[in-house]
Amino acid sequence: MSNANSEAKGRSNALRLLERLAPVAEEKKELEAKLVDQAVISNPKELKNLSYRYKRCGQILSVGEHLQSTLKELAAAEEMLSAGEEEEGFLDTIRAEIANLERKRDRLTSELRALLIPTDERWQRNCIMEIRAAAGGDEAGLFAGDLYRMYTRYLERRRWSQEVLSSNPTGIGGFKEIVFLVKGEEAFRYMRFESGVHRVQRVPETEASGRIHTSTVTVAVLPEAEEQDLAIDPKDLVIETFRASGKGGQHVNVTDSAVRIRHKPTGLTASCQDERSQHQNRFRAMRILRARLQDLMRSKEEAREDAERRGQIGTGERSEKIRTYNFPQNRVTDHRIKASLYRLGEILAGDLAEFHSLLLEEEARRYVQNGD
Repeated sequence: MSNANSEAKGRSNALRLLERLAPVAEEKKELEAKLVDQAVISNPKELKNLSYRYKRCGQILSVGEHLQSTLKELAAAEEMLSAGEEEEGFLDTIRAEIANLERKRDRLTSELRALLIPTDERWQRNCIMEIRAAAGGDEAGLFAGDLYRMYTRYLERRRWSQEVLSSNPTGIGGFKEIVFLVKGEEAFRYMRFESGVHRVQRVPETEASGRIHTSTVTVAVLPEAEEQDLAIDPKDLVIETFRASGKGGQHVNVTDSAVRIRHKPTGLTASCQDERSQHQNRFRAMRILRARLQDLMRSKEEAREDAERRGQIGTGERSEKIRTYNFPQNRVTDHRIKASLYRLGEILAGDLAEFHSLLLEEEARRYVQNGD
């Protein structure tokens, strides 16, 4: 594509997105009126949802204003260049300014496109992440530990926090399973991209022959469920206590502090043994179970509404291979967007921002393409 055609397309894309701002401005006005309504103010859940939408409308309009301003500056600079009345040295300065404005326009266009994706109420929620070793034995358990540390560092970069709800360590630095709560603004919006099968290709430290092994770890990301989201009949629960094991300490095998909860209608279970208190373990196990139940209900709903899923990046199914971490090539590949980054060490150190940015851009492109 020629440079002229590329710039014409960039301008066209920006203008097409700006045409979508009028309904957003109207929605913002409507939300302003609702947010002072006493009925909304007295309903914490409704107030939270409307406040989130109001804030998002503000973000969209702000980026739109910057984009519109940039287009005006760009048009003025191009007009000066085409007139050709200035000295050549000054014309070079104008050309450099045009290049900078074009980059700014494209950046703002991408940002606005991402903001215009239809919002999901769940995006603003905290989320529960479940990492499980799959194929590969001890090596899979070690990589589960690597992924948990990667996410921990990513959360630190975003200044989010976490709380381990349940863990089953292997004893050699890995995990058979670890479940933790991620707390942060729009945590689920970003972390949902991590749901699926993560594959690692590397030479295990215990491998004398130096052969590359392939192991897999599954990651599930569930929006945290609130008590008002779904009613759970206590009669549908089977609660068992047992003696904790794993970490050691005087409380191990002395008191029945560990808790396992089974939901009879669905067969779903959740357990926790990380706390000394049976009460705390029960509380954490219920948080996990509630999130799993909500995820199951949501999955059934989405299965009935296939059209709702057409714009998603992958299906989020546990069996879907989403990413490969290849140690010999220093490469991490995200298979959903066919993107490879050759800085594996930085990514495992928590630098997931570029992947998440690319995934958001692709998701936005699918939703906004052709004005859909």
